[in-house]
Amino acid sequence: MEIINTIGRRKTSVARIYMKPGKGEITVNNRSIDVYFPFDLHQIVVKQPLALVGVDGSYDININVDGGGIKGQAEAARMAIARALCEFDIEHRPALKKEGFLTRDPRMVERKKPGRRKARKKFQFSKR
Repeated sequence: MEIINTIGRRKTSVARIYMKPGKGEITVNNRSIDVYFPFDLHQIVVKQPLALVGVDGSYDININVDGGGIKGQAEAARMAIARALCEFDIEHRPALKKEGFLTRDPRMVERKKPGRRKARKKFQFSKR
C-alpha cells in the first residue's frame, strides 16, 4: 500500500498531505475535517478534486496545514489533493487541469509601504 505525499500552496498557507487508499477519512492537523473547517463551503473546496474525478470516499487523507487563514488553507489543501490524484492515476490530470486545481494561484497581499496607511491608501491630505 503506497502513501502519496504532496504539497499545495495558496497565499501564505502551505498544505502537506499524505494520501493512501482507504475508507475516505479526512483529517486536518489531527482533527476531523468537520471540526477544523466548520463551514460547509471550506469542506466542499477541500473535497472538490475528489468529487470531480469521482473517487470521493476511496482515499484516507491526512492534511497538515500551516499559515494564512481558513480559506487559503482550504485552497492549499485542494491543490495538494489534486496533485496527489494525478500521481495515483495520470488519467485524472486533464479534468483537474481544466478546472484549475493544479495551478498555483500567485495572488498575494501587497506589502504596506512607508508613509502610507495601508499598501495604497494614503493619510488624509490637509491643504491648510
